[in-house]
Amino acid sequence: MGSRLRRSILTLLAMGTACGPVLAADPAGFWLTETGSSRVRITPCGSGFCGTIVSAPGKGLDSKNPDPALRGRSVVGVQILDARQPQGGGYSGSLYNPNDGKTYSGSLKLTGPDTLEVSGCVMSVFCKQQTWTRVK
Repeated sequence: MGSRLRRSILTLLAMGTACGPVLAADPAGFWLTETGSSRVRITPCGSGFCGTIVSAPGKGLDSKNPDPALRGRSVVGVQILDARQPQGGGYSGSLYNPNDGKTYSGSLKLTGPDTLEVSGCVMSVFCKQQTWTRVK
C-alpha cells in the first residue's frame, strides 16, 4: 500500500474517532421533568441508561406505590427509569410513575442537546410522553 493511501486512511480513521463522541447521543446528566416539579439524574447502566429522582416537590412520598410498605418512603432516591435496550436512536425499558404507582414499558430519546423525550406505554398502545429539559 502506498504511503499516501496509508496516510489518507489513517487520517480518516483518526477523524472518525475524534467525531464519534460528538455525534453520540448521551442523555447522562440531570433533567427537569416536563412539569418542572422534579429532577432526575440519568446515568449509564448496562448498555443503556437509568434514571433516579434527585428532587421532588413537597413531601415527595411514594404514596401510590402498590407495595403498602413503601408508601411512606420519599421518592427522592427512587430509580424510575430503566432503559437498557438500545432502540431506534434511543433506549427502551421500563418507567415507574410515582404519581400513580404504576410501572410502564418506557423509552427515552434525545431530541436535541438539551431535550429528552420520555414515554411510557400500557400494552404498547396507550402512550404518554413528556419532554424533559437538561439542567445546566
